[in-house]
Amino acid sequence: MNEIMENIQRLGPVFAVVWGMTIASVLLHPQRFRNSILLMGALLVTMVFLSGFFGETAGPYFLLACFLLAVLALLLVPVLLILNGIQMIRRESICPAHLLSLGLGIVVGIGEIATVVYVLGLSDFIRLGDANPWVMLVSLTVFYFSFLVLSFVVYCVFIQIMPHRMNFNYIVIHGCGLAGGEKLSKLLSNRVDKAVEIYRKCASKPVIIPSGGRGSDEKLSEAQAMKDYLLSCGIPEESIVLEDRSTTTRENILFSKEIIESRSGGKKTALISSNYHIYRCLRLAREAGFKCIGIGANVAMYYWPSAIIREFVAIFVTKGFLIWALIGYLMFVSPALYSLVR
Repeated sequence: MNEIMENIQRLGPVFAVVWGMTIASVLLHPQRFRNSILLMGALLVTMVFLSGFFGETAGPYFLLACFLLAVLALLLVPVLLILNGIQMIRRESICPAHLLSLGLGIVVGIGEIATVVYVLGLSDFIRLGDANPWVMLVSLTVFYFSFLVLSFVVYCVFIQIMPHRMNFNYIVIHGCGLAGGEKLSKLLSNRVDKAVEIYRKCASKPVIIPSGGRGSDEKLSEAQAMKDYLLSCGIPEESIVLEDRSTTTRENILFSKEIIESRSGGKKTALISSNYHIYRCLRLAREAGFKCIGIGANVAMYYWPSAIIREFVAIFVTKGFLIWALIGYLMFVSPALYSLVR
């Protein structure tokens, strides 16, 4: 046992290298999904590394406690998703977007029950017979996609707590729908408030670009509504440049990029959106060749789970991510597929 603890303590260099690679990748390419996997690996190495400092007796118990906490968290996930789905329906309305967390909670719950049945060997006890390989397939499927979602969620939180130097030349605010067609919604006002906060922290005051066009049910553009709000917060008009043509996140980025590139001087840019939306903004910015930093505004906790699920789905269906995710899935569930074919 002493030898095991000593070997764990020797993980110091591995611990440093893994975290170094993770942080470097996040800083250089924050929009890459591989950072999510790197971060999960770094957290795993950290737990193993820390266990070596608890001694021969307490070390294994530390690892066991971490494992049990992880299992408990996973078992609570479907319960929390279902409760969140019910809360979303009560506070917002019944629509496909608001049913995401409820539906996912039910699916994950079924998968976790299948996992418990398979892992504990209950499949023979309850006489599943030929259904046993199917139980294993469901278990592996839920575990795989749960891991992808969990990695995405952890990384979305991680990039929000990464420190940034407040020396921007431009601040782009991503628009969203107006309340009543003319006023800022709570979601949008939070984004503008975050932009004002960053503006005031910058020693050399940046240009703020409210980005958002006018929808068919809106009396004015989202950009104009944000400008009016910025003026009421004391931001000088000469520090505001409107981008009022865009109707999508991609257009927010492309049209704001055009404005910035048409002006002289420094180009260091901060993209401001809701915290759940930042990762996708950075991916679209990379595709557009737009160098920027993403900073998220807070949203109501009850709204966050459904929103983050929508963001993950939007990223998952992109061509490159979908291909690699499906290749990884087929490799991961290959034991179950082999059992079914055999």
